[in-house]
Amino acid sequence: MKQQSRARIEQALEAALARGEVRGAPPRLAAAIRHAVWPGGARIRPHLCLAVAAACGDGDAALADAGAAAIELLHCASLVHDDLPCFDDAALRRGRAAVHVAYGERCAVLAGDALIVMAFETLAHGAARHPLRLPSMLAVLAQRVGMPYGIVAGQAWECEDYAALPDYHRAKTGSLFAAATELGAIAAGGDPNVWRGFGERLGEAYQVADDIRDAACETEVLGKPAQKDRTLGRPSAVHEFGLAGALAHFEQLVDHAGRSVPDGPGAKQLRALLQAEAERLLPPTVRAQAVA
Repeated sequence: MKQQSRARIEQALEAALARGEVRGAPPRLAAAIRHAVWPGGARIRPHLCLAVAAACGDGDAALADAGAAAIELLHCASLVHDDLPCFDDAALRRGRAAVHVAYGERCAVLAGDALIVMAFETLAHGAARHPLRLPSMLAVLAQRVGMPYGIVAGQAWECEDYAALPDYHRAKTGSLFAAATELGAIAAGGDPNVWRGFGERLGEAYQVADDIRDAACETEVLGKPAQKDRTLGRPSAVHEFGLAGALAHFEQLVDHAGRSVPDGPGAKQLRALLQAEAERLLPPTVRAQAVA
């Protein structure tokens, strides 16, 4: 099932990038965009979008694929901007040079901007069969990216003198996970409201796990610079609760996310996906380190 989902995601991403890689397009920018998207990470957000669409009957696979690709493009855009010298100043991403290191800071800014626009374009391209579902999906995407609670707001909290940890986590990471569940539901003709809580809690758990890994793992394991939260003075579950406390908070969020999955034909598969992701994010070795 996950291999089929991965193939759909990669195909949709390839189609989205191909629309921009035509004769007359700036080749360096096109290369920077491709560098940002491949090789991909776990692609958990688009997997989540397709899993929710399947749980709702997968009434329009093309629209679900477009929603999944749009989510991943926005995530990639956020990573490009996050790594810039004005934010994290991170030289590595997924074990290789960050976009601004490989292609220069100016090109990286433009690549991130282009990926954001590409996400909305991709969603519009996928709505041929059910155009009436498009306005709701565009509204969700815009809300989960911009102000006041989207990933832009999450990044902006790092510019404030103080940020409450729940506000920071919900905006920085939870918002795009919520968008993944909502888009999957709308694409299949389901109700996005009943899926929002699952996405938000899973997203918060994901960010707490990232905080733990940043504190407990080496750069070689992470594929990006470690100890960034402490270095940059960012809000962190580890700073707030300690490593063991952050791990307990993570497990509580995973449990709440599982309880938030609406009952139905796809509930079992989604809870299995949740548990597999929890194990991937914090394997026993990292959990043991946190407790120690």
